[in-house]
Amino acid sequence: MPGVRPGTLKVFLGAAPGVGKTYRMLDEGRRRARRGTDVVVAYAECHARPHTEEKLEGLEILPRTHREYRGATFSELDLDSVLARRPKVVLVDELPHTNVPGGRNAKRWQDIEELLAAGIDVVTTVNVQHLESLNDVVEKITGVPQRETVPDEIVRRAHQIELVDMPAEALRRRMAHGNIYKPEKVDAALAHYFRVGNLTALRELALLWVAGRVDETLQKYRSEHGIGTVWETRERVVVALTGGPEGETLIRRAERIADRSSGGDLLALHVARSDGLADASPAALAKQRALVESLGGSYHSVVGDHVPTALLDFARAENATQLVLGTSRRSWFSRLVAPRGIGEDTVELSGDIDVHMVTHERAGRGRRLPVPGRQLPHSRRVAGLVAGLTIPLLLTAVLTHIRGTLNLTSEALLFLVTVIGVACFGGVVSALLASLTASLLLNYYFIPPSGQFTITEPNNALALAVFALVAVTVAATVDRSLRLARRAASATVEAETLSSMAGNILRGDQAVPILLERTRETFGMESAELVPRSDQETETVEGGDGLVKVPAGPDQVLVLRGRTLPASEHRVLTAFAAHLAAALDHARLAEAAAEVEPVKAADRMRTALLAAVSHDLRTPLASGRAAISSLRSTDVDFTAGEREELLATAENSLIQLNRLVDNLLDMSRLRAGALTLHLQPTAFADVLPTALATLAATPVPIESQGLAEICDVQADPPLLERIVANLVTNAVRHSPEQQAVVVTASALGPRVELRVIDRGPGLRPEDRDRIFVPFQRMGDNDNTTGLGLGLALSRGLAEAMGGALTPEDTPGGGLTMVLSLQAATVEEAVEFTTSNEE
Repeated sequence: MPGVRPGTLKVFLGAAPGVGKTYRMLDEGRRRARRGTDVVVAYAECHARPHTEEKLEGLEILPRTHREYRGATFSELDLDSVLARRPKVVLVDELPHTNVPGGRNAKRWQDIEELLAAGIDVVTTVNVQHLESLNDVVEKITGVPQRETVPDEIVRRAHQIELVDMPAEALRRRMAHGNIYKPEKVDAALAHYFRVGNLTALRELALLWVAGRVDETLQKYRSEHGIGTVWETRERVVVALTGGPEGETLIRRAERIADRSSGGDLLALHVARSDGLADASPAALAKQRALVESLGGSYHSVVGDHVPTALLDFARAENATQLVLGTSRRSWFSRLVAPRGIGEDTVELSGDIDVHMVTHERAGRGRRLPVPGRQLPHSRRVAGLVAGLTIPLLLTAVLTHIRGTLNLTSEALLFLVTVIGVACFGGVVSALLASLTASLLLNYYFIPPSGQFTITEPNNALALAVFALVAVTVAATVDRSLRLARRAASATVEAETLSSMAGNILRGDQAVPILLERTRETFGMESAELVPRSDQETETVEGGDGLVKVPAGPDQVLVLRGRTLPASEHRVLTAFAAHLAAALDHARLAEAAAEVEPVKAADRMRTALLAAVSHDLRTPLASGRAAISSLRSTDVDFTAGEREELLATAENSLIQLNRLVDNLLDMSRLRAGALTLHLQPTAFADVLPTALATLAATPVPIESQGLAEICDVQADPPLLERIVANLVTNAVRHSPEQQAVVVTASALGPRVELRVIDRGPGLRPEDRDRIFVPFQRMGDNDNTTGLGLGLALSRGLAEAMGGALTPEDTPGGGLTMVLSLQAATVEEAVEFTTSNEE
């Protein structure tokens, strides 16, 4: 509604059935009502539990709406009644509930979204097993599939999520006291679904899910309030990887540190330095990434000019508590030239983050490959200037002390070596200064006449000139080599970063949110998002406060916030934006293809239908018409037996037509996703007679075994009748006369299996999938036996009801079709299986 403030949502998340979600919801409603809030109960499922029903006293209860469906009446939330009443707060139980057909929404959470949009606050409940992301996990733990689920995003958007939890033993005691299930179901429930292991696992799932939601809220709060310090709410261990051989040792050590605290996170980080890192092997990094992910951690890559700063910026952004580094692989000579390394700088800047320096077998042995030249820091350039003045002076003092030992050529060569050393250490400016100093000192102290700057011998003057020229040339060459090395290293880093992005795409990480997160991490920004592009935004723009905008395709702009990017990173950022634009185009094309696919499928279905229907409709029509025309004819005097036979022919033709039309309609509904189901406890013993009554007379006898003793299944009765009728029809069609088709049922764990057994020719293994293709008849020789829809429709209906239909060989020859459905209650199925075993 325009202008209406959306309502707030509070969710009571239960760790397991029976922990008291509805009780807590009603208690919350009573608490708010006592404070004067207008509270109504729109839907509360108390399951006849006295303590829960007591909480309804004193609360206004809105009437429910009633709907007819397949001959039964069901009560549902009256959405229009709540909207008309417009309370401040409404209590609505069972968020994942599927509504009975007839309302405007298929799911209850969609009803709740309408209430929130109307400005009404909603308090609701859900169990952890109904969360969409955990559905398969819960099924593996309990063995029970959950058909009613709710998208996680609906629950995550709640303003408040309150966990309703209870220790496993306490919940089992509540069950034993009869506070959850009826007494006759307690023993079976305690022995199966409510086992201590199941309840403990469900409890852990609920705690971890809520902890993740709390962590998201905390990160949002820290970002909104600009909090950069680490809050040690959960152990997060960042391990720094260089691509060196020590990586696996560091990863395993970091994983052990994270494991010391339950729920600790492991994050691996590689910093691609803008000055290059020659020993960062892509193959080694890929192997280390696989190891991290196999241990349940996550791999990240960022670009940074200063590795310690990049490491700590990432750690603080992720609210990491510990940082694991390997001890330096630099040789003793490298340590002598530059005593401080990445580890020392990281420890000094770490602040409230614990830093672990881990030793390894490569420590102190030097790097396997030399590090290319890199841009000199300011401190080193200053030190180079000092060296350019002092080292020639020190050399002069030494040579003066041993005057007469060396000739002028040797002395000049020593000064030249000094100039080259200063050039390598301090760059071209320091080398030029050293060259000038060395020339003057050589002239004054060692070229005759000593003690003055005049030169008497032309050869000496030429030697000094050549010395100065060589020194300047060497200094310029060294500087040029440094600049070329920096460019090559920068290109290497760009290639490495883009390779990482390409690897993400090859691994299937093409979702735009994933690529945005990778972009944010890579450039160390606080946020990254795509916004609509204006006409003025045609190139990269860098504004104040660390805001960067880069075009990403014709209609989107990549916006990053956090820090000012150096010019060297803009080209890589542009490439990232191009990847994002490609991902957007891919998403649009995929969406367009998804829209076209149903049309193509419908065209294929229509073509097959027209090809098959021409004969299969004509045959029963022709038979029925001929029988009725004969009966109406006055030219022939039929006997009573002949008249009965003609009537039977007409009836069988109409039955065949009716079944054919029903199958076509149901198949079209399945393909369009418009088939509505109403699942309820259903007995096979009740379904089989009704299904057989729809079949035409057949010389093949049909027998049933064990249907009365088996427990009910969760199914839609009319659709189950259709499945059984199609299976029996298929079995009768392929069975020899006087060979009975047998229908039997048995329980297997939480499911019940119905078997339709024939003694026909059976199936080849390669045909077991083909029989479920619409309009497919094995052999395609007999066009008088139907469209070939029966088995395809039966499998579709079975899967729609959460079941399965599979073929098996009949021992001794023939085909057995196995229909597997969920038992109406898991406890009943397990109890039946146990009693049979006993």
